[in-house]
Amino acid sequence: MFDPVLLQTFLAVADTRSFTRAAARLGISQPTVSQHIRKLEQSAKRQLIARDTREVRLTDNGDAMAGFARTILAALAEADSYFSGSAMRGRLRFGAADDLAITTLPRILRHFRQQNPQINLELTVDQSAPLHRKLKAGQLDLIFIKQTPGTTEGTVVATDELVWMGQEKTILDPDGPVPLISYQGPSLSRQVAIDALESAGRTWRITCNTREVNGVLAAVRAGIGVAVFPRSLIPTDLIKVTNRFGLPDLGHVDFTLLSNPSAAREPVEALTTAILARAVSRVA
Repeated sequence: MFDPVLLQTFLAVADTRSFTRAAARLGISQPTVSQHIRKLEQSAKRQLIARDTREVRLTDNGDAMAGFARTILAALAEADSYFSGSAMRGRLRFGAADDLAITTLPRILRHFRQQNPQINLELTVDQSAPLHRKLKAGQLDLIFIKQTPGTTEGTVVATDELVWMGQEKTILDPDGPVPLISYQGPSLSRQVAIDALESAGRTWRITCNTREVNGVLAAVRAGIGVAVFPRSLIPTDLIKVTNRFGLPDLGHVDFTLLSNPSAAREPVEALTTAILARAVSRVA
């Protein structure tokens, strides 16, 4: 039997790739995180996490354990919900950044609705900045958006690398301006791209200005430029082109859940738990 507490700690490390960020997410000390991982590895009789001074990564056995852990915790949550006899009611206004909405998030929301049929779930898909404004204005109860790492507000679900994304046959003139496919401002990825290019002394021009992720993907697939995108969310028909074209590094981005303090806590906490317990990855 694997201890659910140890599994939760393991998933926090697996999602954040950091013992420090996992400790902050769980509200425990870093030594406790290390102790939990050590105990889980002893139970599994396998090394699950490889750690050095530069990075934290899952071993092959760690990847397998991550899948089992999510299944086990989800089953425990369902059992607890079933036997608690406390069916939730009411309305939950949930907002998701559009690129996060093309992940397995819809599957998570569908499962949440099946488990909580008496909650009226209202979904808003938009860019991160407008969703944040709507949350502050009391128009949404919970949002799932991208934020600059280090922001103290909210619960970090995962941290991802921002990269330059392109089509396999895309060609860039090394002496010409970088053709940039971007969201309309204000946009985190747009600003990151422009700041990185200007810091590197590279000129740029906007070849596509769009409000939606589908517009970004369509323009990249057409080969009219490159776009900034979270690495784990790149569709399988597109690729990372950062190194190919010598483009500047872009840093990382946090996928974060933020809630409205005046919203009903039970539905917000239930959906937050569902998202944290299940993998949020790209849709192939």
